[in-house]
Amino acid sequence: MLSKELLLFENTLKNNRNHAESPSTTTQRRLSISLAFTQQEIEEAQRLRYKVFAEEMGAQLLGTGGLDIDGFDQYCDHLIVRDTDTNQVIGTYRILSPSSANEAGGYYSAAEFDLSRLAHLFDRTVEVGRACVHQNYRNGGTITMLWAGLAKYMQFHNYEYMIGCGSVSMADGGHSAASLYQRLQDDYLSPLEYRVFPRNPLLNDSLRSDMQVACPPLIKGYLRLGAYICGEPAWDPYFNTADMLVMLPLSRINPRYAAHFLK
Repeated sequence: MLSKELLLFENTLKNNRNHAESPSTTTQRRLSISLAFTQQEIEEAQRLRYKVFAEEMGAQLLGTGGLDIDGFDQYCDHLIVRDTDTNQVIGTYRILSPSSANEAGGYYSAAEFDLSRLAHLFDRTVEVGRACVHQNYRNGGTITMLWAGLAKYMQFHNYEYMIGCGSVSMADGGHSAASLYQRLQDDYLSPLEYRVFPRNPLLNDSLRSDMQVACPPLIKGYLRLGAYICGEPAWDPYFNTADMLVMLPLSRINPRYAAHFLK
């Protein structure tokens, strides 16, 4: 994205500042959302990612020095949410635009899925990933700010589709993920023309698919917004998660939320 465009988009965010309340206290925490402009700001996002993914979840990350860094970061725009009282970055999302995906050699999720059936949409599709929130701020307000920022980003650039991986822990060997997919596919599986195929399939006859499993909050939020799940999950050995490709056309955003995110 050109710097002029960054500034214009940043102004749209500044005109839509929000506040969120922590679930652990009645004190109002003031939060702000912006794009990361500097390398220092990007590193703040990468440090939060490392804390959440490596220290909390045990992911095997490539970064060093307490930072989660991979080859896609340099091509992405990074949304960050700050606690304005402490100036701490407490939430982040990275966004890969269509033009940047071309520069990067493709979308991140293409390493996990065959995206051939979505290729005709790539010029209107952004990919999101590395979404995380500091453990002290995991409430509806923080993720809502990130989603609202993403929606405004898509509107600003006239993008129509969002894709990204929704992850389920593999701590139990994959039974929970298989059971969740079995439950969700009846209501949320995409039309055939949007179907993707895992390169490292998770599902096999040894996995249970009848367990009562809670849907992870991020996937649940995407589905409430109107997203599809585009096919069977893939196993990501580095994060030890089962990933389902989620796709959200802006035209499908639930009217209940559209007034808030797309105003």
